[in-house]
Amino acid sequence: MRERARLATARGSKSFYFATRFFPRDVAEAAWSVYWFCRTTDDMVDEADAPPDLDQWRLRLRQALDGRGAGDEVLDGFAATVRRFSIPPRYAFELIDGVEMDLVRRRYETFEELRLYCYRVASTVGLMMMHVTGFDGDPRRQAIDLGIAMQLTNILRDVGEDLRRGRLYLPQDELARFGVGEEDLAAGRRTEAFRRLMDFQIARARSFYESGRSGLPYLHFRGRFAVDLAARIYARILDRIEASGYDVFSRRAVVPRREKYWITAKAVCSNALSAVPARPRLFSAR
Repeated sequence: MRERARLATARGSKSFYFATRFFPRDVAEAAWSVYWFCRTTDDMVDEADAPPDLDQWRLRLRQALDGRGAGDEVLDGFAATVRRFSIPPRYAFELIDGVEMDLVRRRYETFEELRLYCYRVASTVGLMMMHVTGFDGDPRRQAIDLGIAMQLTNILRDVGEDLRRGRLYLPQDELARFGVGEEDLAAGRRTEAFRRLMDFQIARARSFYESGRSGLPYLHFRGRFAVDLAARIYARILDRIEASGYDVFSRRAVVPRREKYWITAKAVCSNALSAVPARPRLFSAR
């Protein structure tokens, strides 16, 4: 089961899997279990030929969480992780609610509507991982913001792919404000208006990254670096989108492996420097 969870993570998210390699083994295995549950739940909507029975999935999850066993290695493995790390079960059910939104919603009128979707499908993952890594204080707000940042990155990276599935997550009122029509997006036109729209969206995502990363000091040391690394790598996707000239229609922005190692080295140096106490001043300026 653990090996299948690892492989599912490695296939589903190269960036997340890369970061989990810097967790202690027990934390990494828990992270893979959480990801496998989330990925499987999401694929029930995105990959199924017919609408899935999410109510049945909720029922089986409840059975697994209650210790009765769901007869499903994804759910039973995830339930064991929930119990071991005291993850509030409501986050898992909120994630299912978010995935269900893709069955009934194809457009979002405002960012506030989109924000709820981002919370359900991504912030809940961050909140679960917060319990896996361990924490002091209350970093929930920052975990929520980091999840929103990552989901906004997904949305910006996958504009073309989502359109081909009949979905558009960019808020309708913001499309109108910048003068970008859906026909422009469908045709893959990178107009000046589209560039301004993307600049606005990228700036918003970066502001959520900044807020989210401010919660890193709350995390226990053994999990902090990997979470920091995942955030740095994911934020780099925004740079790759900009470097492509905002081509989110014919290519998928990815962070190459060599660049991930460069980001890792930079993160190691940054974390090492932040851990060095300030040297006492020998003389005071007057």
